[in-house]
Amino acid sequence: MHAAKTHLSKLLQRVAEGETILIAHAGHPVAQLAPLPPDATPSRLGFLNGAISVPDDFDSMAAETISSDFRGD
Repeated sequence: MHAAKTHLSKLLQRVAEGETILIAHAGHPVAQLAPLPPDATPSRLGFLNGAISVPDDFDSMAAETISSDFRGD
């Protein structure tokens, strides 16, 4: 485990070259570093950018209705 933390960048380079690496703690396997399949596509942040819009008054929308609900009016 300590070696994996110390040499993570080197291990990741080996994985990028196609190797699968097993990480153990106290002699017991706990994790596996493996290359992603070639067709794996990572999640993208901001993939809806420009597709939706948030109204300028979003934080105050229905404020009176919500307050009324909590007051029990």
